[in-house]
Amino acid sequence: MNRNRWAILAVVLFAAILDLLDSTITDIAAPTIAADLAGGPALTQWLGASYALAMGVLLVVGGRLGDRYGRRRLFLVGITGFTLASIACGLAFDPASIVVFRLLQGAFGALLIPQGFGILGAVFPRDEIGKAFGVFAPALGLSAIGGPILAGFLIDADLFGLGWRSMFLINVLLGGAAIVLAVRLLPHDSGDRTVTIDGLGSLLLAGTMFGLLFGLISGYGWALAAGAALFVLFCLRQRSAASPLIEPSLLRNRGFTSGLLLGLVFYAAVSGLLFVLSLYLQDVLRDSPTQAALGLTPIAVGIIVASIAAHRLIARLGRTLIVAGLGLTLAGTLGQLVLIQTSATWLLALPVFVAGLGLGTCFGTIYQVTLGDIDQKESGSASGSLSAVQQLANSLGAAAVTTIYFQSSGALSLAVVAAAVLACLALVPLMPRKAAQEHAS
Repeated sequence: MNRNRWAILAVVLFAAILDLLDSTITDIAAPTIAADLAGGPALTQWLGASYALAMGVLLVVGGRLGDRYGRRRLFLVGITGFTLASIACGLAFDPASIVVFRLLQGAFGALLIPQGFGILGAVFPRDEIGKAFGVFAPALGLSAIGGPILAGFLIDADLFGLGWRSMFLINVLLGGAAIVLAVRLLPHDSGDRTVTIDGLGSLLLAGTMFGLLFGLISGYGWALAAGAALFVLFCLRQRSAASPLIEPSLLRNRGFTSGLLLGLVFYAAVSGLLFVLSLYLQDVLRDSPTQAALGLTPIAVGIIVASIAAHRLIARLGRTLIVAGLGLTLAGTLGQLVLIQTSATWLLALPVFVAGLGLGTCFGTIYQVTLGDIDQKESGSASGSLSAVQQLANSLGAAAVTTIYFQSSGALSLAVVAAAVLACLALVPLMPRKAAQEHAS
């Protein structure tokens, strides 16, 4: 097992990249899919939101199921179900069917992703776990942009006349390879049947997110109010449940809660920014999917460069690095806003690249600094909470910012993103000063 640990890391990372690619491909493909299935703007919003909703709501539960029934078993269930749901998406026949299949994709992804981190923690010695997790930030950051870029090329390539459907059907090969590798390499574990799962808390969280998403996309105030009320009940449940989804002690930790809130706002803003930029390139500048994908490549380059630099600087700079990343993200967003307002869109690549530098600086850093002063026994719940918040933020951000985009303009959408990044800057002083030691090594 010690000899195979880097191969196991490759399998876990491959599954995480596959999940992230599929969670972001609709950023570019949404207009094409909505037009083909006659879904309109609502389908454009739900394509990404449905995936992130299911993922975010079930991510923590997925981790608990792995603890109870065995991480290898849940990993295999997750990757198999994810692959089958991807095929179903590729065969979707109307707006309702593809939204349902995207929900299933996200649900199986929520069973898959938490198991990887637990498996790595079991096979890597403590002095090497930091190196293992250090691979994730640049790889996943690049994948977040790689999904839309890959989608653009596949749509215009129109392989075998499949159009956008090839984006999902390619997972027959990718998912199949992941299943074979997982069966051969992942270690066996029996799980712990004494682990319990808070079903009521899970239902309250699911109701919260559905209410908020439905309200943002449909414009119904009562849905937003219902979502907010269910969230209050969810918080109360976490204080009284025997096995809460989030450890109550974490919510009393100012550094952790500040980082959790900052992550929620930042990832929501980022998902909205990427989605709006993609829509603007196709709807306003009339770019093809491939041209729009190329328009996003400066972000990918910025993420790669900044992720590598941030990993080397995090131990020394701590939360100061987050300030730098947020500043770059804000500068890039405001630069895009100015160019759109002045119609100088031929210069758009420059602020897009600057925003990418900001994203690459923040992606892994926010996670690591938020864990800076928690107890070791809280690390599992804390990591799961952060991952769930990122997914939930992706769905809320895409829904909120694209609603503004469709009802007003791209400029106002970018202004809202800039305001969200400013709010994040105000939260940084409340976070831990340094990154968690095991992540900063």
